[in-house]
Amino acid sequence: MGSQEIGRTRSFVGGAPVYAHDASAIRSLRALAYAAAAAFACTGLMLAAATAESGPTCSGLEPGPTRTVTRVIDGETVVLDEGTELRLIGALAPRAIDVNAAPGSLPAEAATTTALRELLLGKSIELAFGGERLDRYGRLQAHAYLVEAEQRRWVQGHLIKEGLARAYALAGNRACAGELLAAEGAARDARRGLWAEAAYQIRPADKPSELLRYRTTFQIIEGKILRVAEVRGTIYLNFDRNWRRGFSVSLRRDDRHLLGEHASNAKGLEGRRVRVRGWIEQGGGAPIINLSSGGLIEVIADVQAPQPH
Repeated sequence: MGSQEIGRTRSFVGGAPVYAHDASAIRSLRALAYAAAAAFACTGLMLAAATAESGPTCSGLEPGPTRTVTRVIDGETVVLDEGTELRLIGALAPRAIDVNAAPGSLPAEAATTTALRELLLGKSIELAFGGERLDRYGRLQAHAYLVEAEQRRWVQGHLIKEGLARAYALAGNRACAGELLAAEGAARDARRGLWAEAAYQIRPADKPSELLRYRTTFQIIEGKILRVAEVRGTIYLNFDRNWRRGFSVSLRRDDRHLLGEHASNAKGLEGRRVRVRGWIEQGGGAPIINLSSGGLIEVIADVQAPQPH
C-alpha cells in the first residue's frame, strides 16, 4: 500500500475501493445503494403481487398438502398421485340427471369435464380445507389452487366464473360461499357457459307443481317469502299462503345463522324476495329445500321474478 493510503479507512462498493477522505463520494454511493435496495424490494413486492390470486379468491382456509392430479373423473372429481379421490367442494358441475337426460349425453357436463382435464391433468395443486375433509364415500373434500408461473388460480372460483359449475354448500362445508356466489353472479349476468342453457334457469317459487318435477336435483329458486313459522325447533320459510302445497324452505333452529342478518329475527324475512339453492325434496305433497343439510339463501332487492324460457 502506498504512503498516501496509510491511515485511511477503505471500504468496497461494487468491488471498487473507496477511501474515507472522499466523503461526498461515499454519500453518493450509499444513496445509490439504498436506492438499489429499495428498487429490489419494490421488485420483490411486484413479483409477489404477480404470483397472487388470479381471478376469484378465498382466504381463511387451512393449508393442506401439494399433490399432482393423475386423472380427472368428472367435472368436480379428480384422482391425486397417492390414489386419493378429491372432490372439489363448493363447485357443482352439471350432470345429465339435472335435466333427466341419459348419462353422458349432456354437452354442459362434457364441457366441464374437458375444461377441468385441460386445466389440471398432470399438474400440481395446493389443497386447502374449510370444513369436513372426507365425504360419506371416503373422498377428500378440499379447495384447490393451481400455481403456474406467476399465477395462483383458485380452481373452484375459476370453474364457477367461467360458467362451468354452480356454487353450493353442504352442512359441513360452507367456506367461501360468499366468494363463490359472487363469481357465479358475474357468470350468470354474462350468460356464460351453463347459464346460456334453459335447463339451468332460476326457477320461480310460485310454481310448486313444476318444482316437484325436479325432485332430488339441485335447483336455484327465486320468490317472495310470505310467511315465516317455527314448529318444534324447525324454521319454515313459506312462499305460498297454503304451506301444504306451496314451495318452502326449512332449517333447524340451531342453524338460523344461515339466515345472515335475519338470524335473530327470521320474521324479518316476510315480504322479502330471496334466492335459495339446494336439493329439492318432497314434504307431503309440496316441494321443499332443507338448508340445514345443504343449501344457501340470498336476500335480493329490486330484482324481477325470473321468467321461464
